[in-house]
This record gives sequence, structure tokens and C-alpha cells, in this order.
Amino acid sequence: MIEVRDRIQAALPVIREEAVPSDRIGKLTDRCAEALRGTGVVRLLQPKEYDGYEAHPCEFLDAVMTIGAASPSAGWVAGVVGVHPWEIAMMDPRVQEEIWGEDPDTWTASPYAPFGRAKRVDGGYLFTGRWPYSTGTHHSDWVILGGMVVDDDGNPGDPPEIRHFVIPRKDYEIVEDSWYVLGLKGTGSKDVQMTDVFIPEYRTVEQARMHAGGYEDRQPGKPLYRLKFPVFFSSAINAATIGIAIGALQVYREYMDKRVSASGTVAKLDPIQLAVYGEAAADVAAARATLLNEIKELYEYVEGGGEVTMTHRLTARRNCVRAVRRAVDAVDRLYKIAGSQGIHENLPNERYWRDLQAGFSHICNTAEPIYVGWATNDFGGEPPQLFV
Repeated sequence: MIEVRDRIQAALPVIREEAVPSDRIGKLTDRCAEALRGTGVVRLLQPKEYDGYEAHPCEFLDAVMTIGAASPSAGWVAGVVGVHPWEIAMMDPRVQEEIWGEDPDTWTASPYAPFGRAKRVDGGYLFTGRWPYSTGTHHSDWVILGGMVVDDDGNPGDPPEIRHFVIPRKDYEIVEDSWYVLGLKGTGSKDVQMTDVFIPEYRTVEQARMHAGGYEDRQPGKPLYRLKFPVFFSSAINAATIGIAIGALQVYREYMDKRVSASGTVAKLDPIQLAVYGEAAADVAAARATLLNEIKELYEYVEGGGEVTMTHRLTARRNCVRAVRRAVDAVDRLYKIAGSQGIHENLPNERYWRDLQAGFSHICNTAEPIYVGWATNDFGGEPPQLFV
């Protein structure tokens, strides 16, 4: 969407200016959040009937990378909060109306880890738990949380029934003293908690069914909503991480342009540093291209009537986690030759490096289990249970 792209470009100076202040307060500043909201990035995947764009998925991923290059924490919030409308679009229409009916710019946070425990009662569940990593939660009015359905003694079934529960802001508490981290400090990914909150049945979805595409019939004829949750949610995390790598490369170039070592070596004239920089730039560019191409090909396949198989899922996840690893390793190689000046906090280099390591730690960026799953499938075996 050209208009969203233009608004993002116009908002980048503010988003960039608010990066350090956001880190200092441990959440996006109100100025940054409002600038981000005003771009429309969080509505890119939202249904048109609620003033969303139903944009091509690559437009969303590209927007996340652009924002992440300017401000890692803002890009992370854009990726995580921005992908939630994609799932909400496949939830009960009553949930969509509650969230977007009065304000289509309403944000929804998460996380999905099934730390909650839900006891069945008449019409729904009583839900209790505490969840870490609720990205963007201070500027969100709703949250999607993972939890297991348990019996009266608090025991989950075998296998456990895992659901996603949608809760309004009035029903949960943000744990303020819970976000002291290495990087991505400005995301404000604090803990949230609640005790015995009633969640009506219609505000829940079965995780296994969502992962399998079992709710796609709620958005018939729309290929955007047929990409499968594990693949597309992961791509949003991948995009946010690669966006940080793009930004890290940009600030390193600025640093390299002015750097003169204690021995008098001019960095931008030094063949060794130029070679490392050139290789890193190629790897970061390749990471971006791989991610966009992978999702583009998957979208075109479902647009043409194809059904996403486990092989499609594993291949997409394999290539996308490899893209992230390539970008992170490229930035690491650069920063290893940055010299002692590169560790100073008055330069953005160390902040981008810390933010990149924090983003890289997300489970959606973990590569080795995905490689094993893909290779097992390739040889005709049954892949282990993975987020694919």
C-alpha cells in the first residue's frame, strides 16, 4: 500500500528520535507509538470490513523491516502487534467487532505461550496465569494469551487442549517491574497476569486448529489468510529481526565512514574492513530478499488455489530462519572488527548489536530444530513436533 509506505517514510524521523527515549523508559514513548499507529502499519493485515488493507503479506514484512532499521524496538512492536490482526480476522466475528468496531486502530498484544490455565464453566472459562513478553502491551487495549484447559483439579488433558484467549485491557494487569533485558528494551514486553477472569467461549480459538488452517473459512476466497499461522507469524518475527540487521549495517557504515584507528588506519580505505563490510552488506541484502521471496512464492501458490502442505511449511521456515542467521552472523562479523570505539553508548552501534541479539533469541528464529524437521521430512520420515 503506497499510502502506508509514504506515511512510514514521513514518520521515520520521529520513530528514530524516540528510539533511545523508548529504551530508557522500557516501552515505546507515547510519541513513538502514536507515530507508529498513524502509519497504518498495524492495519495492513486487517480485514477491509474493519478499515484494514488486506495488503500483500510482503508489503507488511517490508514495512516491518523499514521501521526496524530506524528503531529496533518500534520495528519489533510493528511486527508482533501488526501480525495479530491476521489471526483476529479468523476469529469469531463478535471478537472482531469488540476490538475494531469503534476504533479500527486498536492494538492487540500477546504472547501465545500456554502458561495460562483455563477451567471450563458455563459459557466459557475461568482463566488464570502470568505471561512474560507481552510486546507493546502498554499501548494495546486487548491481548491474546495462550493457555491449557484443565480439569477441576488443575490438570491438563493428554494431549493438552491449548487455546488462544482474547482478553480486554480491563481484565488483566501489566506487571511493571518485569522488563530488565539486554536489548529491545523499548518494546515494553512486560509480564501480564490475571486470576479467575471469565473468558466467553467465542473469545477463544483452538491452537491446533488455528495452526492447521481450520478457521480460514471465516475469510473465504482470501489467500492472505491461508498462509498458516506458524509460518506467517514466524515471518513477522523474522522480518523484525532482519530489519534490525539492516539498521545495524546502516549505522556501521556511518561509523566506518569516519573511523580512524589508533594506528592511523582509515577504515573506509582499509581493504580488510572494506571486504568484511561488503560481504556483510551482501548477506543482509540476501536475508531480506530470501524472506520476501519465500512469502511471495507461498502467497502466489495459495492464490492460485494450492494448499499449503507440511513440506511447504518446513521449506519456508528453513529458508527464513537461515536468512535470519545469515543477517545476524553478518552483523557480528562487522562488530568484531569495530574496535574499542564501537562499544561506546554515545554511538548507536552497541544498541543495535544488543537489540539484534535479543531479537535473534526468539523461538521463531531458532534454526537447528527446523533444519532437522525439514531434513527428516525430506528423507520420508515423520518430523518432530515443531512450530511450522
